[in-house]
Amino acid sequence: MHRNAINRIAALAGYVAISCLAAGSNGASAAELLKARLAQNLAPISALAIVAKSKGIFERHGLDITVSNFTSGKQCLDTVVGGGADIATTAEAPVTAAAMANQPIAFVAGMEYSDLKTVVAAKSGIKSKADLRGRKIAFTAGTGSEVYTATLLKSAGLTPNDVTLVNLRPQEMLPALAAGSIDAFDTWEPHIANAKKALGAAAVELDTKGTYSETFNIVVMRAYLDANPALVKRFIAALIEAETWVKANPNDAIATVADAVGMKRDDLQPIWSDYVYRVRIDDRLIEILKTHAAWRLASGNHPPGAVMPDFSKVIVSEPLKSLDPARVTVTSK
Repeated sequence: MHRNAINRIAALAGYVAISCLAAGSNGASAAELLKARLAQNLAPISALAIVAKSKGIFERHGLDITVSNFTSGKQCLDTVVGGGADIATTAEAPVTAAAMANQPIAFVAGMEYSDLKTVVAAKSGIKSKADLRGRKIAFTAGTGSEVYTATLLKSAGLTPNDVTLVNLRPQEMLPALAAGSIDAFDTWEPHIANAKKALGAAAVELDTKGTYSETFNIVVMRAYLDANPALVKRFIAALIEAETWVKANPNDAIATVADAVGMKRDDLQPIWSDYVYRVRIDDRLIEILKTHAAWRLASGNHPPGAVMPDFSKVIVSEPLKSLDPARVTVTSK
């Protein structure tokens, strides 16, 4: 047989083998799909999960994921702890709270991080962090916003006693700034971009880059992971595929996520690069968890008798490591 014909047959055989393998592992019929309930914060920070659902990636990995949307990661994790869902997308604040309360959670992957930011009223005359002295600053208690605010003040040589702190939900901050009842607010995107667009020159973003990054992560109960290791592994694999798709198709990704969360595409596009999407467990992630836990201990925002959690018992890296060892890069103790 001619060598070219042999090569074509070999290539075809290889393709068929790969296709059969994919069909066996990821192309299951609807009856064979593993079912799970995802509690998801419906925001760009959940982009990988949003893409995995909207683009059929979960199904390709043999999963039937039912999504319930919430407005915070705390609500998501509380729902999982309470048995109302199986998998949560959540930030570090609910994770440290659950760990300090000795909830048997399993942190199986980080999927995003982004800097928190500060917007000030232009008429306030605030030009630098030091100018925050004596001002009214809004934050959201019990979230990364509160840790960010404490870190920001410390970096400016200020204490909470040097300012007036006002506890608001993120969606309440823009109206408060517009009404003049606060001088500044500390939160995450897209609330920063929304304020700048709505108020125009009346709102100014303060330069606080690198002060504090919030993470967004995948957490399940330990018992659920023990009972469903294959499902959790497939879920993480789907997120990795979604990450690859997002990076290869940024315009389509922006459109998909904006439509899902109810944003205008033109509003999401300018801040898209602020979201760093990568499925991983690394030193930066663990350091953020430790920083948040240390803040809880210092501020008293923790259950009685709580101590610094042993995150090596909270973070379960085996599912991710078995998929891609390069995504688990932990050197800190």
